[in-house]
Amino acid sequence: MEVRNCKMCGRLFNFVGGSGPYRNLCPNCVERMEDKFQDVKEYIDEHPAATINEVSEECDVSARQIEQWIRQERLMITEGSSIGITCERCGVSIKSGRFCERCKNKMANNLGSMYGESNAAVENMEKRARAEAKMRYFDS
Repeated sequence: MEVRNCKMCGRLFNFVGGSGPYRNLCPNCVERMEDKFQDVKEYIDEHPAATINEVSEECDVSARQIEQWIRQERLMITEGSSIGITCERCGVSIKSGRFCERCKNKMANNLGSMYGESNAAVENMEKRARAEAKMRYFDS
């Protein structure tokens, strides 16, 4: 087991591993962050027209942390809300995640076409290898 300092409070804790959003926080700070997350979620549900700064002040959570929860798709913002973030690729306003639907589709298509190209290249290499590996007979 590895011992680390908590990024929030500075205390030492046993780091078990993982890749979650709170991986560098001690168990006490993880619990505190989850409580704050629930507070933010409830506040947004009760005050759908609140801005991100209002939510930040009322719930004592940084605006950056709220944006992070939205990007992680832990917080889903309703249509009437003034809270929003922008797509990391094209800059259009979105309600959650990192990318808008159009950019997600473009990236998926690009990955799909790259996969198709790599499959075709592998198949060509396999055909050449089979053709070269055939047995040949010489007349004596």
